Amino acid sequence: METESKTPSLAARGSLKAIFAYQSIRHGQVSPCRFTPSCSAYAAEAIETYGFLTGTRLAIWRVLRCNPFGNHGVDLVPLKTGASR
Repeated sequence: METESKTPSLAARGSLKAIFAYQSIRHGQVSPCRFTPSCSAYAAEAIETYGFLTGTRLAIWRVLRCNPFGNHGVDLVPLKTGASR
């Protein structure tokens, strides 16, 4: 079964461009992120997967957890219900 590709909203496209610009500026520098993938990669994947509002909410929650007193390690964007990676 083939799924149709949904075009991202204007807000999602703008956010993704800002994230990719940030990543290109930081390219080659050590990541301060405690998680894998980095917070910016997580945000981009969350917005691509869930859209602007839910993706941004997930990204903000991730950044709030990325602090010296928080956890560390692998933290992937949650799967959409019924989706496979």
